[in-house]
Amino acid sequence: MQLQVISFVLIILHCMDFTGCQPHSSSRHPQHKSISGVSSGCQQGGCLTCSDYNGCLSCKPRFFMHLKRIGMKQIGVCMTSCPPGFYGTRSPERNTCTKCRSECDSCFDKNFCTRCRAGFYLHLGKCQESCPDSMVHNDTQRECVLSCPAECELCVNSETCMRCRQGFYQLNGKCYHICPEDYEPNDRLMECTPQVHCQVGEWSEWSPCIRSSKTCNRRGQEARMRQILQTPSQFGRPCPLTTEVKDCLVKRKRCSGGRRNPERKERRNRKNRKDKESDEGRREKKRGRERDRGTGERENSENRNKTEHRHRRGHNTETASPEHSLVQ
Repeated sequence: MQLQVISFVLIILHCMDFTGCQPHSSSRHPQHKSISGVSSGCQQGGCLTCSDYNGCLSCKPRFFMHLKRIGMKQIGVCMTSCPPGFYGTRSPERNTCTKCRSECDSCFDKNFCTRCRAGFYLHLGKCQESCPDSMVHNDTQRECVLSCPAECELCVNSETCMRCRQGFYQLNGKCYHICPEDYEPNDRLMECTPQVHCQVGEWSEWSPCIRSSKTCNRRGQEARMRQILQTPSQFGRPCPLTTEVKDCLVKRKRCSGGRRNPERKERRNRKNRKDKESDEGRREKKRGRERDRGTGERENSENRNKTEHRHRRGHNTETASPEHSLVQ
């Protein structure tokens, strides 16, 4: 209503400067039509009526009238929404832009600020120079926020941290010196990221049994493998064995090393012959020793017999000698 009165006064003053003012007509805005310099065909899209000197005098429906100050002069401007520092009010007669409180940078109405000017901090729709107890001011947002935890450098409130202090890792709005279970520290992001554990596929079938050497024995080995599907992260569970080997028996078949068998057999035969000759030589030596021992015993026996015979013969001679002498 105040702006409407001001606009009407401005129209009257403007009309007094001209001698060609006409009486009221039957148009929708007769006072504008009768004044020289007032037009309904305004250039600005939101204006319903306007003046060359004062700008918009009335606005189309759903537009807000805003008095823009240029030096000592005010120009009417029709806007779809009010500029920062003003809030819109609607009435059946006129929609106007009203200035916010001095401490408000923007507001919803005269009693509810949405952003404060520098030096003031928003709390429950009010702009205050100091924050209540248990709260601290945030110069970036110009708001009063709850005090951050000790390990938090920047927080939304006492439970949600946006940036942790040095040496701490962020996870879901909280700061940790040691990441929880199943999480690991990321020094690049300074966050706790989920651990990635190793994943492996299914075992393959066992391979055919293969001899472990070129010999003709039946012992061999068979193996099976599985692929790594997911490589683990630094602190994730490592991968298990991806290869298994076990002993097996090769199916009986003709030995592939055929040319070596005769040689090995010949060597074995030579060895057997040599061993046999050695055994025969040892037996022959034994028999020789036994023969020598038998011959020696016979000779000794014969020598003993001869000695005894000589002794007996000599004894008989000695016994017969006196008689022989007497006979003579």
